[in-house]
Amino acid sequence: MSEKITVHPYTIDDFNELLTIQKEAFPPPFPEELWWSKEHITAHSETFPRGAMLARFDGQPAGSATSLITRYDGSLHTWEEVADNGFIKNTHDPGGDTLYGIDVCVRPAFRGKGVAKALYEARKQLVQELELSRYIAGCRIPGFHKYADQMSPVEYVNKVTSGELTDLVLSFMLTQGLSPLQVMPGYVEDHESLNYAVIVEWQNPSITQV
Repeated sequence: MSEKITVHPYTIDDFNELLTIQKEAFPPPFPEELWWSKEHITAHSETFPRGAMLARFDGQPAGSATSLITRYDGSLHTWEEVADNGFIKNTHDPGGDTLYGIDVCVRPAFRGKGVAKALYEARKQLVQELELSRYIAGCRIPGFHKYADQMSPVEYVNKVTSGELTDLVLSFMLTQGLSPLQVMPGYVEDHESLNYAVIVEWQNPSITQV
């Protein structure tokens, strides 16, 4: 029997499964206090239910993703600012033009099985169903610290995009059809990325971009 991946909205009833996903995806020394709390999950499912996604692999909880809607204008921002410290209540704008992904996590046992791809495909489908212009996310560039003494973050992103270098996260994003939009300094505390992130974008092919 072939494995089946399904993606559906999560609710507070899924909290224990979501916590399992996060514990396995972000084990120590990742700070336990940064996992989604019951308050976070409640806020996600009440504020923007369709952006709260749980992926199952043959019925087992395998991964999750959370998004909000915003109006993207290229302004510099941090993850905490756009994500409302993870609660999305004050930053989700139903009248916006952009689906903004604030997290994706997959349990290690289910990596390489298409779970993350299924979550990204579900987000693209949501963009089209809601007639939004694009999907974007802040992408870590964990390989950058190895090259920081040789090039700028913009040069690093360009070399990964051209295939000269491979980055664990950005290269995966490129395979999902996302393209670099801008480098964001001080986006999130991440020593491997030297606190940089790159905003990556997938444009809705049904919407004329201006």
